[in-house]
Amino acid sequence: MKILVTGAKGFVGKNLCAALKNIKDGKDKTHPGLTIEAVYEYDIDSKPEELDAWCKDCDFVFNLAGVNRPQNQEEFMQGNFGFASTLLDTLKKHGNRCPVMLSSSQQASLTGRFGNSEYGRSKKAGEDLFLDYERDFLTSKNSKDSNISDFSGFRCGLKPRVLVYRFPNLFGKWCRPNYNSAVATFCNAFANDLPYTVNDPSVELELLYIDDLVDEMMACLEGKEHHCEFEGLEVLPKEDGRYCYCPITHKITLGGIVDLLKSFAEQPKTLMIPEIPAGSFAKKLYSTYLSYLPKEKVAFPLKMNVDNRGSFTELVHTLNCGQVSINISKPGITKGQHWHNTKWEFFIVVSGHGLIQERKLGTDEIIEFEVTGDNIQCIHMLPGYTHNIINLSETENLVTVMYCNEIFNPEKPDTFFEPV
Repeated sequence: MKILVTGAKGFVGKNLCAALKNIKDGKDKTHPGLTIEAVYEYDIDSKPEELDAWCKDCDFVFNLAGVNRPQNQEEFMQGNFGFASTLLDTLKKHGNRCPVMLSSSQQASLTGRFGNSEYGRSKKAGEDLFLDYERDFLTSKNSKDSNISDFSGFRCGLKPRVLVYRFPNLFGKWCRPNYNSAVATFCNAFANDLPYTVNDPSVELELLYIDDLVDEMMACLEGKEHHCEFEGLEVLPKEDGRYCYCPITHKITLGGIVDLLKSFAEQPKTLMIPEIPAGSFAKKLYSTYLSYLPKEKVAFPLKMNVDNRGSFTELVHTLNCGQVSINISKPGITKGQHWHNTKWEFFIVVSGHGLIQERKLGTDEIIEFEVTGDNIQCIHMLPGYTHNIINLSETENLVTVMYCNEIFNPEKPDTFFEPV
């Protein structure tokens, strides 16, 4: 399959082309049914003859080209309708009935706050152009266009069709801040300590994450896209609908976005990893925020508690699942010699040679575990058992990753000295 992507250097285009090339180069094997031979990347600086050649050769078109922030209103129609006409005319010239995807916008609904949107009108005109193209050329058996030299039919097994997507607000890595994405602007501001303004924190946005969008584009290539009709901005799923949609979006207020970003920005100080369940908006926003960090924030220092025995450094805190730390013991050193009522831990030696001992209070029986970084294993520190860890080496440090089921609370340490 040969794929043409217009607007290839834009936010969506860069992410989509990267995903397509991963499949083409065999780096992404999660789509075994897709074989991609070529990815043609067309943008504003491409040559007209390239568009002509690629329109003749391609098996699928993702039309992402468009104008979002013109210098004057007339450029909306020129950029969003004019190029679309050129693209479709070129496909028709070569008799190429391959499927074509169109990137449109919720503003094309021309309802509510979008009722007087020049951008929306240009997008709606582009939609109508593509839908007419589908009716009069892609699915017509009696086309009167004399320029059609042959009927290519079902290229790569895909039914000739137009896929019109009205995207809501988009966000994700590589999105340009201070342009047309509030999320990108806020992420960039928090990552770079820049001022920002929230006029109304209660305003709710519907947001589509770039990876979810790309997943839907892959579904298009497999003939598994999601169809719908629109009632204003409302999506009405329908198998034979004229439009298409991405089934995974998130709704959140501007104030909610800012609150999450504040917690992300504080993470180097608090060590607190926010709750980021699989598929959640918070997880996707955190990844987006990180992509805007400047070099000087990519690394941050940790507080090392150092003494003559070695060091102890807290690495990560979590809201509900405790903390992770790193412990370094010098040769011959014994650490621990304490017990807990409720607190429990994992000791995981990753370098060196040591001995872990545990004794249940009130008994003389000791259980022992000899541990090395050459055979990594996880040892439970049991509640009600006093325990220690001994560096058996005379020359090497003993390095241990320690997980504790709760963050240390100096007002209730639940830690009591007792030799093993």
